[in-house]
Amino acid sequence: MEIIPYTEEWKEKWDQFVIESNNGTMFHLQKFLDYHTPGKFTFHHLIFLDKGEIVAVLPGSLSVDGLFESPIGASYGSIVTRDIKFSKAMEIVETLLNFGRENNIKEFLLTPAPLIYETYPNQSLDFAMLWCGFSYKLHYISSAIKLDKERDILQRFSPTVRRNIRKTFRDFKLHVEINEKYNEFYPILLENKARHNVKPTHTYEDLLRLKELLPDRLKLFMVYYNNKPIGGSLMFFPNKKVALCFYNMLLYDYAEFKPIQRVMYEVVKYCTDEGFSYVDIGVSQDTKAENPMTPSMSLIEFKEKFDAKTIMRNTFYIKL
Repeated sequence: MEIIPYTEEWKEKWDQFVIESNNGTMFHLQKFLDYHTPGKFTFHHLIFLDKGEIVAVLPGSLSVDGLFESPIGASYGSIVTRDIKFSKAMEIVETLLNFGRENNIKEFLLTPAPLIYETYPNQSLDFAMLWCGFSYKLHYISSAIKLDKERDILQRFSPTVRRNIRKTFRDFKLHVEINEKYNEFYPILLENKARHNVKPTHTYEDLLRLKELLPDRLKLFMVYYNNKPIGGSLMFFPNKKVALCFYNMLLYDYAEFKPIQRVMYEVVKYCTDEGFSYVDIGVSQDTKAENPMTPSMSLIEFKEKFDAKTIMRNTFYIKL
């Protein structure tokens, strides 16, 4: 097995491998990473070859100080493989560490997608990394709803949320639609983020570029009251198993109409009907706390009202 640096000529094979992999997501695709303005990041993606065939890929960047970090410019990164046996996972990790030592890489910092994203849950890579000297650097608390076509969606939600959603059904002035009106969505998102003194991960132009590059991987759910946009949810579809709720937002002047609760119902219904296994509602950290792992209790409890359960996003680290 050998590792070679990624070059543009591998783009089609890289993306096809990710799509067919066991643990890959849209965030591992070169087509996704292409949305970044050229020069914003210095990428240093790696390809693992066995007899000339791709057996793993690793997107990321290499700093001048020798830190290889994955992901860069994405939500999830780390090594992407097919559904491999443990011996193959060991070989991949050992090859990576040998490559690092031979190429003056001093540290690896890798954050894979949570286990729910895997077609066949397989923690061979995780254990292989730990056995070969990696340790956990960080854990983030995230929340996901396990979808089930046999269960009534509303009955899974808390009693208060159920009542609020049923009330929106009776309000003829309120409706939800799937559209591409990012011009209506983005100003509300900016206002929401400003309340917490932060900016969205993506600019308005970023979202339009992503929609252009990956039209089937983004869907915008908008909530209207008297045809005025008052809230919404931008969904990413990282792979065939998991739908990711990347942004939820609302006009706070209309908070009494519970647009987030209604749009969550519509998202869960849509994703259930489309055959997804989970809706990932994202991490719930207290961003103002000194310790980045500090949980946001209020956010976690809000997500639990939709029957979301805790999943962890783990970061692996090794110093060579």
